[in-house]
Amino acid sequence: MPDSKKTYVLGIESSCDDTSAAVFCNDKVLSNIVATQDVHKKYGGVVPELASRAHQQHIVPVVDQALKAAGVTKDMLSAIAFTRGPGLMGSLLVGSSFAKSLSLGLDIPLIEVNHMQAHLLVHFIAETHPIPPKFPFLGVTISGGHTQIVRVKSYFDMEVLGETLDDAIGEAFDKCGKMFKLPYPAGSEIDRISKHGDPNTFKFAKPRVKGLDFSFSGLKTSVLYFLQKQVKEDPAFIENNIEDLCASFQFRVVDILISKLEKAVKETGIHQVAIGGGVSANSGIREALVKKQTTDNWSVFIPKFEFCTDNAAMIGIVGYLKYQNNEFANLSSASKARYTI
Repeated sequence: MPDSKKTYVLGIESSCDDTSAAVFCNDKVLSNIVATQDVHKKYGGVVPELASRAHQQHIVPVVDQALKAAGVTKDMLSAIAFTRGPGLMGSLLVGSSFAKSLSLGLDIPLIEVNHMQAHLLVHFIAETHPIPPKFPFLGVTISGGHTQIVRVKSYFDMEVLGETLDDAIGEAFDKCGKMFKLPYPAGSEIDRISKHGDPNTFKFAKPRVKGLDFSFSGLKTSVLYFLQKQVKEDPAFIENNIEDLCASFQFRVVDILISKLEKAVKETGIHQVAIGGGVSANSGIREALVKKQTTDNWSVFIPKFEFCTDNAAMIGIVGYLKYQNNEFANLSSASKARYTI
């Protein structure tokens, strides 16, 4: 029989190309299983139709594995949380349909989760920080699809202060990585290679955008024109300078992000900064933020690597927090490809 003092939540994440399931006991992760999709690599990006088909293949074994790894049976579950959006509609529908069916079959509450909120609330998983951030804090979501600075007033009261006007930060990494002839996804490759290069070798453009909004299209264009000119003079330019190219590009991206964060801290007076999203695994960004703790007295919260990319643990913790407030969804909940905070 379930322990009434313990809340067991099954979290399901299927917003893009990773199928994930996690089991929580209160705010502690018991398991967090992720099935990735390698099929997209040869296309240089995520193919929505292939992603949704792969989710259908993965979701049952992933959930089964998560329950077994956690040592939890279906009858012990208190609720099921799932990603409502934003994301690829076909992918979202696979996760939401499964969650609704299981919720109905087990006769337990269903909880819908905003993927963007979850990236920031991952900091409240018990094992993430000895002391989690206090409200209000500045949340920074940096991923393949989003770049946002958010004032987090409470668990579910968030205000977007600035966001990208065009490409997301992760998209800029991937597109410029393609120009560098690196495999998809290129973000981790650029990060790895940049460690061996000189970030001051090449000077790429720093877009001038008012307020706390971002733009990465100008940077991308700057890289494109620079490479076209250099390759015309030396066809082997990219191969011969790949380390310095990656280091210089990453330096500029980090510079853009930190400059906007400095402005946000100054304008809001909030010195607590918490990052989330796949690009928060980037070593350059992590090092720059850690340095800010010493130079500018910021309190910085950086998630563990396994909680950076899309995963069900971030869905599970939101599910637990909503369960505590009796915030439940019903079977009429509709997936949303676009879903604001």
